[in-house]
Amino acid sequence: MRGLHETGRALVQRVLHAVYPPQCMTCDTLVEDNGALCPDCWRQTGFIFGQCCDLCGTPLPGDMTADPHAICDDCLTLARPWDQGRAVMVYGDKARQILLGLKYRDRLDHAPVAGKWLARAARPLVQPDMLVAPVPLHWLRLLKRRYNQAAVLSQALANTLQLAHCPDLLIRSRYTGTQDGRRRMDRFANVEGAFRANPRQVHRIAGRHILLVDDVMTAGATFAAASDTLLARGAASVRVIALARVAHAE
Repeated sequence: MRGLHETGRALVQRVLHAVYPPQCMTCDTLVEDNGALCPDCWRQTGFIFGQCCDLCGTPLPGDMTADPHAICDDCLTLARPWDQGRAVMVYGDKARQILLGLKYRDRLDHAPVAGKWLARAARPLVQPDMLVAPVPLHWLRLLKRRYNQAAVLSQALANTLQLAHCPDLLIRSRYTGTQDGRRRMDRFANVEGAFRANPRQVHRIAGRHILLVDDVMTAGATFAAASDTLLARGAASVRVIALARVAHAE
């Protein structure tokens, strides 16, 4: 029966591909697989390879053999409560298209390939018995959006790396509004104390290495507030990863 089910599913996929050929994530070009980028869009997306900041993932000159623990200027001046951080791509036009699709246009079909991108970037961060968790949305925003895009990404990442996943490890207990348009220090003040551990999941934090996932890192204020909450509950360490990194946030 299982073999018949898998055969039937494969047949449905072939029919869907014939009727609705896969298109590039950010343009109308036909591609081989759902969630793929065409060659032109791939070149324009700004993927981060080589040397990057070990705390926030910002690309730096050189390659990883130069200094695998290099720190960018921002992270030298800002206290980072987490141990390491990475990002998949620099925030630009193509990254913005991908993120808007995930956040507002129900493009959950982007998640599997985004999970693979995140997994590639996250491999230097993986620790024994690591737990993956998303930065949570406030319930008001979740009600409006219907899903947490960070949780969709963290699930895809955990599946790819075969790590434990807890989508509700943290609760955003205070509505903070948008961070867009706020200056750097205002961003930190806005999210201070905005998170708490979920009482039903708090037993999973103490002594555990946590990998926090979000769609975008700008100043790092949200990651910092969430990391502080986890460390206060006894997490062994926190590492962070974002799909996109906004460089030089003021």
